[in-house]
Amino acid sequence: MVERLVPDELWELFRRVVPPPEVIRPQGGGRRRAGDRETLAAIIFVATSECTWRQAPLVFGPAWPTVYRRFAQWSRDRVWAGLHRVILDELGARGELDWSRCAIHSVSVRAAKGGHLTGPNPTDRGKPGSKIHLITDRNGLPLSLGISAANLHDSQGLAPLVRGIPPVRSRQGPRRRRPGKLHGDKGYDYDHLRRWLRARGIRHRIARKGAESSQRLGRHRWVVERTVSWLGGCRRLHRRYERKADHFLAFVGIAAVLIGYRRLSRSGRPSPS
Repeated sequence: MVERLVPDELWELFRRVVPPPEVIRPQGGGRRRAGDRETLAAIIFVATSECTWRQAPLVFGPAWPTVYRRFAQWSRDRVWAGLHRVILDELGARGELDWSRCAIHSVSVRAAKGGHLTGPNPTDRGKPGSKIHLITDRNGLPLSLGISAANLHDSQGLAPLVRGIPPVRSRQGPRRRRPGKLHGDKGYDYDHLRRWLRARGIRHRIARKGAESSQRLGRHRWVVERTVSWLGGCRRLHRRYERKADHFLAFVGIAAVLIGYRRLSRSGRPSPS
């Protein structure tokens, strides 16, 4: 099961970004440290199955407290963001990223236990919730991710998301981090956002309030809606169970990693770093 959840190619990429372990053995020896690959497999199982940490199967090897501690440590070290960036670099180097028409969107989820970056969700009768923000390329591959309280207006997430796109390798030429064109729904229909995008050389196609039907997703915005459904494959994102915001963001990052890796695995073996 470990090899199925963490194939060799994914493991090679993960080893590029995970910090070396600090092994401190008590005097007289002690138990052997649980393997990172087995622990990573257990974390992915928790992310995709919606089980609790205590329900993580022992078939992976490490006990659930070890799995949770390693997850918390890697989240603090921003390992998931680093792994996502490595996968984007691999995809970009192979020409798998299409920057010509990117799309921005958000989705709200209920926060079962509250915590930092939660707020009353206007689409869920004011119950506590959080919002996932994302920008995807033309094929629906996540380029930038973020979270906020559910009552934060979508328009306030545009600039941080655009700034959060990392410089990604290209098949030819320098690294790239700016979309050629950005599509958004009516939540981003503000002139100051259009001016902000134009100042950075980014064309925009943002739906206008009162001028376009809210029933139509548009010829290009539907791609980001599909990506939201792909994020749902990480069942831990159906609701927010984590009180700590960085833990919830970590699961969002894991979902983006799995989406990117699926595309990467179809395009061949990762190149050496």
